[in-house]
Amino acid sequence: MTALRVDARCHCGAVHIRATLPEGLRDVARCDCSFCRRRGAAAVTARAADLEVVKGAENLSLYSFGTHTAQHYFCKTCGIYTHHRRRSDPTQCGVNLGCIDGVNPREHEPIRWTDGVNHPSDQ
Repeated sequence: MTALRVDARCHCGAVHIRATLPEGLRDVARCDCSFCRRRGAAAVTARAADLEVVKGAENLSLYSFGTHTAQHYFCKTCGIYTHHRRRSDPTQCGVNLGCIDGVNPREHEPIRWTDGVNHPSDQ
């Protein structure tokens, strides 16, 4: 599998990120932790070092809770979740599949679920 370079944007366009996805779109998943299941967005994996905020860093809002390892980023203007740093591996980010230019999440159904409810950090 060849890595895939993608551009992703929030709904209003104030935030633009660029990332390299080592697995391309093959590892798309949703998490069932208390936060992610409410958010409902599917994400794909990027190394944190390979994710760049091209535009709108000042327009990102950060939300974290619990262990504060996971960091969830949202556009302050339109409220769309663009990406997050993972608590399962803080060297990785999840990029919102629905924000990636030219990608329709429906075309990736069924999307697998990961077990965030029983995360080792919560034990």
